[in-house]
Amino acid sequence: MTRPSRAKGYASFWKGVSHSKMLLLMCLPAIVFFLVFAYGPMPGAYIAFTNFNYRDGIFGSPFVGMKNFEFLIKSGQLWLLTKNTVLYNLAFIVIGNVLQIGLAIMLNEIRSKYFKKVSQALMFLPYFVSVVLIGVIAFNLLNYDTGAVNALILETGGNPLKIYSMAGLWPFIIIIAHLWQSTGYGSIVYFAAIMGLDDSMFEAAAIDGASAWQRIRYIILPSLKPTFIILLLFALGGIMRGNFGLFWNLVGNNAQLYQTTDIIETSVYRMLVSQNNFTTSTAVGLYQSLFGFVLVMTVNWIVRRINPDYALF
Repeated sequence: MTRPSRAKGYASFWKGVSHSKMLLLMCLPAIVFFLVFAYGPMPGAYIAFTNFNYRDGIFGSPFVGMKNFEFLIKSGQLWLLTKNTVLYNLAFIVIGNVLQIGLAIMLNEIRSKYFKKVSQALMFLPYFVSVVLIGVIAFNLLNYDTGAVNALILETGGNPLKIYSMAGLWPFIIIIAHLWQSTGYGSIVYFAAIMGLDDSMFEAAAIDGASAWQRIRYIILPSLKPTFIILLLFALGGIMRGNFGLFWNLVGNNAQLYQTTDIIETSVYRMLVSQNNFTTSTAVGLYQSLFGFVLVMTVNWIVRRINPDYALF
């Protein structure tokens, strides 16, 4: 590039910045957030390749290469954490999106405006309930001595269940708790997409004698496809990110349930709090980030090959 053309490019860049200064100012808090909490800590990922100690610091600690990752792989812990995290998130994504779409369609079919507003408010409410409170509610329902579930079982002549020792039940409990909390709020995007559809399509369908189910099948569901794909791509980007607050408050530090409830976030938290194990926890976190990045890039490439209009980039 010649010097005049480069100068022209700089002038064009600064002209664009000046023209969009208000938009950039609005984006400034998000930019600062990612610089401080996403890009700033990146050099700390080097800990994953060292035998870290406080005296020598991050870059002065002995370099051990991939030994921290080898330990995780050989112990089987990495496979268990990956499996649990991915399977839980897949259940959250698939079941959650189906329920959110169904809920948005049902809201759209309600004719009474007052009842629709009341229904929306009641469905959004669980999202604002603290996960700590959800853990308390679950404990009061499920604990062995005074839980409501065991009280009901005893009243019917059965034997109480030690639910906090039954690892096989907890995937269902966690999924139900997550869906209860997030489905109503997650349906907002789909409901907004339905509200943005052209009314003339529904009027034409009504004139042609289409039933409510036919309008849903042939107009609403196909129109929600782009929204669903975009939300799916965003969700897949976080498929290795578990809901730490929900898992920790429901399960806590219960070793009997680790086999089916332990995810990457809870394992890393225990490593840091109980063992001060920075090296292994950093290795797990780095693996988590790389896995998520590769997955998003792969899925986006597949979507772009099928239909470029639905791809993120």
